[in-house]
Amino acid sequence: MSPKPRATRTLEREVRGFGFVHVAGVDEVGRGCLAGPVVAAAVVLPADLRVPGITDSKALTPDQRDTLFDAIRRKALSWHVAFVDAADIDRINILRASLLAMRRAVEALTPLPGFVLVDGHLLIPELLIPQRPVIGGDRRSTAIAAASILAKVTRDRWMLEAHARDPRYGFDHHKGYATPEHLKAVAEFGYSTLHRRSFRPPSLFDTIDH
Repeated sequence: MSPKPRATRTLEREVRGFGFVHVAGVDEVGRGCLAGPVVAAAVVLPADLRVPGITDSKALTPDQRDTLFDAIRRKALSWHVAFVDAADIDRINILRASLLAMRRAVEALTPLPGFVLVDGHLLIPELLIPQRPVIGGDRRSTAIAAASILAKVTRDRWMLEAHARDPRYGFDHHKGYATPEHLKAVAEFGYSTLHRRSFRPPSLFDTIDH
């Protein structure tokens, strides 16, 4: 088996070369889910930090993510995780909610970064800090990859707590994504307060209507 590709620091070094000392990476998870919040994390790492294995959270096992989660929080210069819940996602739409979560995460960093690398192709609206969107950023930037790990682990743990409160939907298995198991549970029990009512998969329509 080939080793997992590791995120690099090339982009951070490039930005620091322009005089920005603190460079944050920001990423979000949960955008495509049927239930639960969208969660974003922002991270500023020391320029000389060495944490082996930091890469896109989707390329890691849960145990690897948990280990890196602890190491990142311990060694980062600053980090923050922000949530936007299902009700607000329905109110403002998922794209705006994702960008809002990212802005909240960045603006809560202490000290504020001088520059932000944003995973994806969009800039964060109303963020009064220089920023650059990076397509595939969780594979190209260590700071963004670290943010993806913090966001993923935090959201997964949140969904496990939601499952403990209401096990009917199987949140411990699918973490809110629209799996057949999840759609079957929604068809049987209806939406919970954690479900995004603006997300209506066609297969769910078919099940409910027939």
